[in-house]
Formats: sequence, C-alpha cells, structure tokens
Amino acid sequence: MAEKEVLLTPEGLQKLEEELEHLKSVKRREVAERIKLAISYGDLSENSEYEDAKNEQAFIEGRIATLEKMLRNARIIQEDEVNTDVVSIGSTVRLKDLEFDEEVEYTIVGSAEADPASNKISNESPVGRALLGKTVGSTVDVAVPAGTLQFQILNIKR
Repeated sequence: MAEKEVLLTPEGLQKLEEELEHLKSVKRREVAERIKLAISYGDLSENSEYEDAKNEQAFIEGRIATLEKMLRNARIIQEDEVNTDVVSIGSTVRLKDLEFDEEVEYTIVGSAEADPASNKISNESPVGRALLGKTVGSTVDVAVPAGTLQFQILNIKR
C-alpha cells in the first residue's frame, strides 16, 4: 500500500525535524535514565516508576517512528509554488465571516502542521477543504456540526 504524501511548508518541515532531533537526543536519554533509576528500586512487578518510564519510552519511540515516516513521505510546498489567484496549500487567506461581520485570516497547510491556535488550518478540515480552488470574491459555504458558516474571500497571499 502506498504511503500517504505529507504536505509541509519549509517552516513545518523544520519544526518536525527539530522535534525528531529533540526526541532522539534528549528525551530518549532522559527516559533511559528514569528506567535505570526505577530498576535500582528492585522488584519490577510492583514498581510504578518503572511502568511509567517504560510507557513513556514506548510513546517516545512511537512518536519517533511517526515523525520519521512523515519526513520520508514529505513533499515541501515552496513559496513560489503558491498561486495567489486561487486558494491552495500554502496560501494565506483573509476571509469575512458573513454571519458575524468579522474578518479572519487563515494559512492553509497540510494536516501534519495544522495549528488552529496559530490560524494554520488543514487542507483536510471543513473550512480548508471548502476554500481550496476558490478565488477572491467567492462566497464559500462550510458545513459544520452547528450548521453552515458563510465566508467571503477577501484576499489571497503567499
């Protein structure tokens, strides 16, 4: 089965590489020390420190494997690939919420680097998916659990 392509901006690639390096060089060493210390307490069958450290180790190793797979399948979206005529991955889009008469700005990114708190939304999210391929002036309806949101695209930039 073909592995899913992971779309990343150069900034997103850097963040994932930094997280991977931190996990490999710092967190692995820290958890190994915790395991060694817990073993020194004896009787592993009733040693909660040992169990906690082993669980953390498993989580870290799983995250390392996930990051390595993502980086192996990464396709970097370069800024010069981003067209400002239509919304695409890498676009920063200024929208007007027609219900609340408010403006909001989102950057469309791949799901691996989505961060709604930083106004980076995934191309797979309802809003991201609805915006892709649209032009300035378009009105977009987005179906969400609470109903339908309506946005007008005011600006598209890189």
